[in-house]
Amino acid sequence: MKVVIVGAGFSGCSAAIAARMQGAEVVLVERTDLVLGCGLVGGIMRNNGRFTAAEEMLAMGGGEMFRITDSITLHRNVEFPGHHHAWLYDARVIEQTVRAALLEHGVELHLGARVDEVEMKGRVIRAVGGKQGKGEARFEGDAFIDASGTAGGPPQCTKHGNGCVMCVLRCPSFGGRVSITAKCGVKEMAGMTGGRLGAMSGSCELRKESLSDEVLSRLEETGVAIIPLPQELRSGGKLAIKACQQYTDTAYSDNVIILHTGHAKLMTTHFPLELLRKVPGLEKARYQDPYAGGLGNSIRFIGMAPRDDRLKVTGVENLFCAGEKAGLLVGHTEAIVTGTLAGYNAANAAADRKTVAYPGTLAVGDAISCVRRGMETEEGLGVKYTFSGSVYFDRMVKMGLYETDVEKIRLRVDKAGMTGFFAKAGRSG
Repeated sequence: MKVVIVGAGFSGCSAAIAARMQGAEVVLVERTDLVLGCGLVGGIMRNNGRFTAAEEMLAMGGGEMFRITDSITLHRNVEFPGHHHAWLYDARVIEQTVRAALLEHGVELHLGARVDEVEMKGRVIRAVGGKQGKGEARFEGDAFIDASGTAGGPPQCTKHGNGCVMCVLRCPSFGGRVSITAKCGVKEMAGMTGGRLGAMSGSCELRKESLSDEVLSRLEETGVAIIPLPQELRSGGKLAIKACQQYTDTAYSDNVIILHTGHAKLMTTHFPLELLRKVPGLEKARYQDPYAGGLGNSIRFIGMAPRDDRLKVTGVENLFCAGEKAGLLVGHTEAIVTGTLAGYNAANAAADRKTVAYPGTLAVGDAISCVRRGMETEEGLGVKYTFSGSVYFDRMVKMGLYETDVEKIRLRVDKAGMTGFFAKAGRSG
């Protein structure tokens, strides 16, 4: 059995490892020269309900990516507005660490390979074609996973945002994202934010060397720097267009909030550079990602796949989806959760074994189901979901799914019959 995964972000990498654990031959295709995509400039794990989700996955045997990010954590139990017990991984070394894990697991990794065609027979994908280097490429498999994300290329950011701001996705260099789901003829869905299509990425990276010694020292020592903004620089308008709606609290418009992820992670969509440099300690600030972070950020959540709770794409028998492609779930933890399930199910579908959904008694299962139901309504397409805040974290708390006691989380997983589930190869479901 052979699984082909398009897109090597957190979801695609998680899917690749999960499929390999089920005994599948796995081909992971990535259009750029680096794995992890947005994870290259991420860094935030285990904040709020993400702690619960991570521990559920570890208890189920599907926590390889969490073990990796835990192993390169710079700060633990960081507190910042609206967020508790956050862990911040080192974004400077995450890519090479994950790439080594993929190779160790025996994943066949193709970088600089841009998929642009799909061959189908009826409702089944037969092969995908594209370019690798300067030549043509063909990737055949028994099951496929669309982990291509929902951001890029430049025309999308120009049409729905402030233009290409030269972000870490580097579409002008490697070509824009190609949706396998759309290539199969499936009508995709688009999220809405404040009456406009899509949503803007919610953070930027500053060069640490451009911060004042005092701000840098505080950042490296505690993991967070909160700098009050002068009244004339405060603006809440940007908060409404963020993909990460857990950061719409006025604390993010009244302050500059920076997290230490190896880089200096600025928790706002964008901030005009000439104004940012008026903030004490940021007089010499420079953007690292996106380079034009004074103008805007990348546009996401345009082009999501209709799917069931097992992450099978509606209308294609052997296509699964993960990450933002699977819906309005925002964040790396969320990508790992969906990627692991998609990888497991794609491998089992390729082997004519049963596929599964996460139990609804677990936060990871409830979230996937909740998002799927929400996306079936016009109102739901205007909401973003995450374990770390906004409407879904509120739901977690209300339903008693939010838990930080690791032993209690493990007992809940065991009660659901899922202890070590993903670590057992060849499960029939």
